[in-house]
Amino acid sequence: MSEPTTVTSSKPSFFIRHAKPQDVDIILQLIIDLATYEKAADSVKATPELLLKNLFGTSYANTLLAFTGTEDAPGDAIGMALYFFNFSTWTGRPGIYLEDLFVKPETRGLGVGKALFGELGKIAQEKNCGRIDWSVLKWNQPSIDFYEKTLDAFPMTEWMGMRLEEAGIENLRKFALIKN
Repeated sequence: MSEPTTVTSSKPSFFIRHAKPQDVDIILQLIIDLATYEKAADSVKATPELLLKNLFGTSYANTLLAFTGTEDAPGDAIGMALYFFNFSTWTGRPGIYLEDLFVKPETRGLGVGKALFGELGKIAQEKNCGRIDWSVLKWNQPSIDFYEKTLDAFPMTEWMGMRLEEAGIENLRKFALIKN
C-alpha cells in the first residue's frame, strides 16, 4: 500500500492518504458534494452505516482522500477518488474502475485531481493492472478537457454504459437456473 503523498509549493499544501473507517462521514459529505455538483443530490442513498460496511467491512471499494495541510497537521477534506478492482478478460489482468473522483470546486487548480490520479496510477502499477476506466457525464466539459488534455485519456466511443438498478436486478431472478 502506498504511503501518504504530500504536495507543497507556493500554492496551499495538501496530502493524500487511504481512507480509514473514521473517515466515513467525510466520504459521505464528499459524495453528497459530488452529487450536488452533478445536479443529482436527491439520488444519494449512501449512509454512514452502508459506507462503513461496504468500504471497510467487505471492502468492495477503496477510497483515497485529499486533505489540506500535512499528514501531521491535517486540514479540511478537499477531494476523493473512490475505486474498485475489476478484471479484463481481454488483457487477462486486473484493472481499476474509478467510480468517482471529486475535488471541491474552491480547490480546483491546485493539482489535487492530478495527484489523485497519480496515486491511482501507482496502485495500478503495484497491482499489475492493465488499465484504469471511468465514466464522465457528457455535459461535464471541464472534466472531459482535463482527462483528454492533461491525462491523455481517450473516450470509449464504441462503448455505451448500461445499468440495472434494484428492480432490474430483482427481475434477473427469472433467468436464474439455480433456485434458492
